[in-house]
Amino acid sequence: MAKIKNKYVCQECGYETPKWMGKCPSCNSWNALVEEVYNPNSKIKISKNEMDIKLKKLSDIVTEDEDRISTNLEELDRVLGGGLVKGSLTLVGGDPGIGKSTLLIQVANNISNKNLKVLYISGEESSKQIKMRSDRLSVQSETLYILSETNMDVVINAIETLNPDILVIDSIQTVYNPNIESAPGSVSQVREVTSILMNIAKNKGIATLIVGHVTKEGAIAGPRVLEHMVDVVLYFEGERHNTYRILRGVKNRFGSTNEIGIFEMRDIGLVQVKNPSEMLLAGRPMHTEGTVVVPSMEGTRPMLIEVQALVSHTPFGMPRRVATGIDYNRVILMMAVLEKKAGLHMQNSDAYINIVGGIHIKEPAIDLGIICSIASSFKEYEIDSKTVVMGEVGLTGEIRTISFIEKRLREASKLGFKKAIIPKANLKGIEKIDDMEIVGVTNVVDALDIVLGG
Repeated sequence: MAKIKNKYVCQECGYETPKWMGKCPSCNSWNALVEEVYNPNSKIKISKNEMDIKLKKLSDIVTEDEDRISTNLEELDRVLGGGLVKGSLTLVGGDPGIGKSTLLIQVANNISNKNLKVLYISGEESSKQIKMRSDRLSVQSETLYILSETNMDVVINAIETLNPDILVIDSIQTVYNPNIESAPGSVSQVREVTSILMNIAKNKGIATLIVGHVTKEGAIAGPRVLEHMVDVVLYFEGERHNTYRILRGVKNRFGSTNEIGIFEMRDIGLVQVKNPSEMLLAGRPMHTEGTVVVPSMEGTRPMLIEVQALVSHTPFGMPRRVATGIDYNRVILMMAVLEKKAGLHMQNSDAYINIVGGIHIKEPAIDLGIICSIASSFKEYEIDSKTVVMGEVGLTGEIRTISFIEKRLREASKLGFKKAIIPKANLKGIEKIDDMEIVGVTNVVDALDIVLGG
């Protein structure tokens, strides 16, 4: 019989070592190594039937359109690529109180109303607590089953008994396998439980959704291998004191990873926001400097966002640079371009850049909007409220082409904007937009001459 050993496992990256160390040599995390007991005799034995190899030709495998299960939430279906895939494993992460459990109980209710059996397993709430939350959200279904349990063996028995179409685990860090001699939520437990759920989902064709806790850095807790094991990884973003939530796909084996879904948290639960542009521009000041609207693309969806800048004189020798909702380093680059190519000397000024609505934008098409808003605030000259700007800016001040230009322009026209400043190279082959003046520019100086009136 093999000897029982102790090992130390990093709770951040899964690195294993026979002795304790203060700093993990793999991910450089401090105090992340936790002692776990490894018993080789407790390994699960595989039967001969389970070892049979089933080979299939790729040409013989048939896929059908109905393998997608709609959640009746268009925003969620868009992020998923059209709905839940049978046999898929989806991981949903987010900060505490952001609305993960609320979203999943609403999804479970919507799917169960299609006469599909849904099993909702919670390791954090009792059945009565789930019922109280369900009553508040008006969740009523005859095919939605609730189980409050953390033992994986009991969970497996419940799945075998009910044979559900959809399985929800809330959360993966609370479920433990009694065959693994370590605490629930540890690397070994999370990895083993996820592996079991993955095998069940693939073999039985059950679409499985699991909730994952996040660390203080915002990443899903547990080993990184957890995100590699699942098919889809969704992050629920937003401020707890803000009513709007953004669901972003960071991994999707069945669709695009650039899509986002926007929800609003109300007393009746999460409500879809089908026109995010109108929502993001609500309350926008009309006659003030330092603000400009930029048509941005998130996946296949165009959104109008407001970029605000505040440039003010500082009596200190080191001016401050603050960026919210956009990469800080990108802002520094744009300010350097302004100083070098446009002659705006801001070495004695603080600069604060903000993307309104609490969302984060990473695409380069917002570069021209950053430059125009900073220049508008610095020169104290307002930009026409019916003008939108877009374009990627290079370090030599040139404005480069961007993608999906027509989608951006049509979204701006739909909300009443009359003028658009775009890269000149994008003018080729573009269709005329009714009631909109489209101006092409090649460099930053030309763009500022137009938006700031020379």
